[in-house]
Amino acid sequence: MKAFTKPGDGVLLQLPVYYPFMEVIEDNGRRIVSSDLIRNEDGYYVMDAEGFERKIKEENIKLFFLCNPHNPVGRVWTKDELVTIGDICVRNGVTVVSDEIHQDFVFEGKHIPFASIKKEYEDISITCTSPSKTFNLASMLLSNIFIPNAGLRHSFRKEVDAAGISQLSVFGLIACETAYRDGEVWYEAMMSYVRSNIEYVKEFTDKRLKGVEMCPHEGTYLVWLDFRGTGLSADELDYKIIHEAKLWLDSGRIFGPIGEGYQRINVACPRAILKEALERIESVL
Repeated sequence: MKAFTKPGDGVLLQLPVYYPFMEVIEDNGRRIVSSDLIRNEDGYYVMDAEGFERKIKEENIKLFFLCNPHNPVGRVWTKDELVTIGDICVRNGVTVVSDEIHQDFVFEGKHIPFASIKKEYEDISITCTSPSKTFNLASMLLSNIFIPNAGLRHSFRKEVDAAGISQLSVFGLIACETAYRDGEVWYEAMMSYVRSNIEYVKEFTDKRLKGVEMCPHEGTYLVWLDFRGTGLSADELDYKIIHEAKLWLDSGRIFGPIGEGYQRINVACPRAILKEALERIESVL
């Protein structure tokens, strides 16, 4: 944010999206500009290419945060979708921060790193990954930032140095190396378990949660549930989930106004806990 924008600048997002993106924009005195995702007749969220370029031109956007796979709507963007917005960013001089932290959680389609598609994309890209989601290592506070372009890398490095961040924890470095080198057997077993949990949520929602729809799920372990068919307001829904069901899901509206009426649920947990959570929702509905 500090390296590639100035106070007052607009920064482009695609709402609904991971809410810390919005927080870091506002905390740094920048403006949130959204090209909202559109939910089509099949229930899938798609990009609004026309609106995306219009917002870039109207707001003089120079920085865009891409979420791929997308949190919370669970899309794994196709090559065609990424090329559409990538070409727009190239011709308008927009730097792309591509959050690919959920890249290992792909259940439909294939994860395509944005920077890998074209040399022009590589030159405008900052790609962010981490072992923290895949291997449950968030406590190690380690992320990987890939910046092929020397100019972008220098600007980023300058801001990191200015913040006084000089080194990482050796525990995080060793954990990252070990997970990527030796973690495949565990990873494959975990993926099988999470996939079965996603299928369980789909079946439970379809059969037992009247007025609730699970959005088509392609990636991440965070499932996006549409409660709008229940007739509950966003306030009523939040109250029921938190105070009656006594669950801590993520209210859809923290991902932007377009998320009202939705809830995000983490399914990377033991089946018994997931079953109890869904049964609690069923009971309060």
